[in-house]
Amino acid sequence: MSRILVTDLDGTLLGGNADDRLRLREALARHPEVTVVFATGRGPESVRDVLHDPLVPRPRWIVADVGATVLDGTDFSPVEPLQEQLRTGWPGSHRVRAALSAFPALQYQDEVPQDGRCSYYLTPDGLTGELLSAIEELGLAWVYSGDRYFDVLPPEASKGGAVRALAEKLNWPAESILVAGDSLNDLSLFRLGTHGVIVGGAEAALDAAVGDDPLIHRPDRPGAAGILAALQTLGWVTPSSPPRRQALVVGYHRPPPQDRPPASPNGILPTLSSAFADGLPGIWVAAAPAPSPPPDQPFLVSLSPEQWSGFVHRACKEILWPVLMSEPERSVFDPHAWAAYRDVNARFADHITAQAAPGATVWLHDYNLWLVPGFLRAARPDLRIGLFHHTPFPPPEVFATLPVAAELRASLTRLDWAGFHTAGFASRFRRTLPSPPRTGVHPLGVDRPAIEALARTRTPARRPPTGQLVLSVERLDYAKAPVQKVDALDRLLATRPELRGRLTFRLICPPPEPGITAYDTTRTQLEHRIAEVNARWQHRSWQPIDYHPHSLPFAEVVDEYLAADVFWVTSLQDGMNLTAKEFIAAQAALPRPGVLVLSHHAGAAEEFGPAALLTDPHSPEDLAAQLAHALTTTPTDRRTRMTALSGLLGHDRPVDWAHRVIDAIRQAPHRT
Repeated sequence: MSRILVTDLDGTLLGGNADDRLRLREALARHPEVTVVFATGRGPESVRDVLHDPLVPRPRWIVADVGATVLDGTDFSPVEPLQEQLRTGWPGSHRVRAALSAFPALQYQDEVPQDGRCSYYLTPDGLTGELLSAIEELGLAWVYSGDRYFDVLPPEASKGGAVRALAEKLNWPAESILVAGDSLNDLSLFRLGTHGVIVGGAEAALDAAVGDDPLIHRPDRPGAAGILAALQTLGWVTPSSPPRRQALVVGYHRPPPQDRPPASPNGILPTLSSAFADGLPGIWVAAAPAPSPPPDQPFLVSLSPEQWSGFVHRACKEILWPVLMSEPERSVFDPHAWAAYRDVNARFADHITAQAAPGATVWLHDYNLWLVPGFLRAARPDLRIGLFHHTPFPPPEVFATLPVAAELRASLTRLDWAGFHTAGFASRFRRTLPSPPRTGVHPLGVDRPAIEALARTRTPARRPPTGQLVLSVERLDYAKAPVQKVDALDRLLATRPELRGRLTFRLICPPPEPGITAYDTTRTQLEHRIAEVNARWQHRSWQPIDYHPHSLPFAEVVDEYLAADVFWVTSLQDGMNLTAKEFIAAQAALPRPGVLVLSHHAGAAEEFGPAALLTDPHSPEDLAAQLAHALTTTPTDRRTRMTALSGLLGHDRPVDWAHRVIDAIRQAPHRT
């Protein structure tokens, strides 16, 4: 017989610790006859973010926006005509907000994506009769929970109403449904006459409003543990056993994004998140700074802000990063920071040791975890250990400048496999170690279908009134050579006066994570040179450099790609450079595409070769000359080059790349 679990997310399914959530996920996996339905106040995009978490069960149906949205969980398509019926009488958020603007106690939740509802913050003293009368005059419904959250809804919309309509559509009998919640936001679910569970730690007002109902379970355990207890009491799932050890453990120092999606769908975080969302079996061990120790979370290496700073800001960015970029003179060795790096790597190894099944595959990522292989091999010689380098790898003589080079070599030789974006970086790695493991070359791509679909719906960004747009999109880092770019533009305008007023260089250059000071000098130099060059060459309303020192949503980055005549990548060293690939994917279908100017020293140069205009960022003359060449390229040559670049980019999915790398680790000769 089918069973239906209808659960709220925040405070309910997502409540408790990671161990509880894993037990619930495994119990549901053992009982596929239990259909999972989300009933949440989140919007659809926020629900997508939740699904990046490997501990969250996949929903078959989704009730979102406090009951105003109903989606098919397999493809996120609206369930019609059910959703349209639930939104009957909704006048639109603009009219609702205008009608309620006379109530200053209402604070609209601008940061929360909303559809078919208006969500506010409201203190209890603001919940007045006048406010409720105004909502009644609009013919709308409302929900208040947690003494803070106030939702205005279509008259027929509620979590319970949406679940009732879905149950009628799919012929679910009431006795086959278990609803789970923790706040007054969920009260309408508990009025359906079904089984219910109010999880431990729930809002007292919910418990009081539900009253004494024999169908309602009230376990002491919070969140996922409370849900699991109710499922076991009903006999819908068998008692859970301790969490099983995993056949695959992924180690990356940053956790999956939770509160907001990453700035781009491409890169390490989105690729790993997509792989797990696509069904990759295993766990992701990560680190995160926490002001106080969190509940037991076996997949999270919890660090104090001081530990995080010593590990990431000092050891990774001030000791190791300059050497990776082949600029060892910038490296500043701090024994205290290195002790933090060693300690965090040891703790990663402890977490992985505890989670990995016998003979499991461990896939580590990047230089942040270079000491983990040594610790792991000593504790668990049975494991297969691979590490993928997303960064460049320096020549052996540059690596040797590190005071801790011998310690790092000793650890890296304990790998079974090491991966790189290019053959050149793999060769440097092999020449650095006395006994290197097997290496593989697997250049990472981008989610091309997602970029192309977005590009078809977007409008190119604002272009200069006259002339051409040269674009760079990169984080603030001396390795991206931003100051050298400004110097080259200055040189070009001095030697080619006909270009003055005819081009604009738009530099989108967000700052690093707060606390990283390794790039402070670069930022000061960059802003000084931009001011100088703009002051020297500006004429009337034109100035040559349009500087944006902040990040943009990825959709707006695509707008910039679509507008650009030249995309300018000048990295002194770069493991790959995915922005170059994003530019190609966005521009490939344009009738008059732009030109890619690409550093010889970016990993992408090995793939794109002469189809791009290659430049040497170490040569001021070449930087200026190749930019001038790009600006004067004929439309025919542009189209020929972009056609070639599009073919070389291919259509390989990052998720497929992840599976190939895991297979390569498993097939490598095992070292003990």
